[in-house]
Amino acid sequence: MNNEEELTKHDDSESKTRLENKRALFLDRKQPRKRLPFWAVLVLLASVGTVGYFVVRNARSAPTASPVTKSQNPGAPAIRIPIADLALGKAKFFDYRLSNNTPVRFFAVKSSDGNYRAAMDACEVCFHAKKGYRQEGDDMVCNNCGKHFPLTRVGEINNGCHPIGLQRTVEGEQLVIQASELESRGHYFR
Repeated sequence: MNNEEELTKHDDSESKTRLENKRALFLDRKQPRKRLPFWAVLVLLASVGTVGYFVVRNARSAPTASPVTKSQNPGAPAIRIPIADLALGKAKFFDYRLSNNTPVRFFAVKSSDGNYRAAMDACEVCFHAKKGYRQEGDDMVCNNCGKHFPLTRVGEINNGCHPIGLQRTVEGEQLVIQASELESRGHYFR
């Protein structure tokens, strides 16, 4: 054999090797990819769904509340909220402990008509769920049933799913709510 024949055989064997390598790569691509078992997909979807639920639920929960205490007047004790704390159209939530140590929650707001309003963070229909309200624009929204109530109507309608209004007065630079108002409505928080 001469050198030319050897080179040709060498080139042919090299070409065959390259061809076999390409064929092997092509065949590897054609094989189906390994998939997750069906149960693993279900577990993954359930986990993502659960995390999503808690994210949405926490995002919709009521805002944090400020604790309030009653002023000790010889007559009737009262809760006093500085009017400066009640920005126009922005409800502020408060936590309060009744005389029997039951925690209750209420909110106060200056509505677009210029009136100061206050209501329990509960209603006669959904109070058992203990979810209260959140504010969306000029509405208070029940976190349990999703019904909307205009801020300008808070305290005017007290039945059904409307926030349970509280009697209040403005004395100087303070919104005043008698503690007896909260005490008489404490059963909505037990």
